[in-house]
Amino acid sequence: MQTIELDPTLTQTLDNARKAGLTLVIGNKNYSSWSMRPWVAATAAGIPFTEVRVLLDQPDTATNIARYSASGRVPVLMAGEMMIWDSLAICEYLAEQFPDKHLWPQDVAARALARSVVAEMHAGFADLRTAMTMNIKARLPGRGRTPGAQADIGRICEIWEECLSRFGHHQFLFGDFSIADAFYAPVVSRFRTYGVALAPALQAYCERVLAHPAVARWIEEAMAETEIAGAHEDELPD
Repeated sequence: MQTIELDPTLTQTLDNARKAGLTLVIGNKNYSSWSMRPWVAATAAGIPFTEVRVLLDQPDTATNIARYSASGRVPVLMAGEMMIWDSLAICEYLAEQFPDKHLWPQDVAARALARSVVAEMHAGFADLRTAMTMNIKARLPGRGRTPGAQADIGRICEIWEECLSRFGHHQFLFGDFSIADAFYAPVVSRFRTYGVALAPALQAYCERVLAHPAVARWIEEAMAETEIAGAHEDELPD
C-alpha cells in the first residue's frame, strides 16, 4: 500500500493551529472591515482557523460578542486559552506564530515601512471611514466625497504609490501579499463601492487585490449574505 506523505510545512502548520485552537470571531462580511483584515491575512497565508460569525446590529449582538470578548467588538482571535481582540494584534500574533508564512516583508526597510503604513491605516482615516462606510454589495459612485474623505483618499494614494514604486514591483504593496495588503483590502472595496477614480497604476493594484483568492473569497461570501445590518445601511451617505 502506498503511503502519501503530507508536506511537512503544511503538517506543522496544521499541528500548530490545532494546538492553538485558532478561532476567529468576525462580523458580517458585507460590513465588517476590521474583521476582513485578519481573516484575509490568515486565509492568504493558508493558516487554518475556525470561523465564528456574529451578526451585527441584532438584538443579541452584544450578548453574542460578549461570549468571546469583553471589548464588545469584533474581530477576536481565540488561540487556545488566549484571547486577542484587535485586528492588528491578531495579525502580529499570527506573524509570530507562523514565521514561515512571511506575513510581513522579509526585507528590513520594507518591513519597517509596511508596519508604518499598517499602523497609519489602523489609527487614521477617520473621515473616510465615516463618509464611505464599508458595504461590499452597494454601488454608490460619487457619494461620500467630503473634504476629509478626499484628503484621506489622497493620502492613501500617496502610500500606495510609495510602496509600489519602492517595493511592490508591479505586484502587491511589498511584492508578495502581506499584512499591509490585507489592511488596505477594505479600502480597495470601498473605492469600488463609491466609484473612486484612481491613477492607472493604482487602479491596477486594486484589481490585483480584488482578484487575490483570499479577498475574492471574502467578497463572494459577503455577496451571498442575506442579513441586513440596519445601522450600517443607515450610515450610507446620501
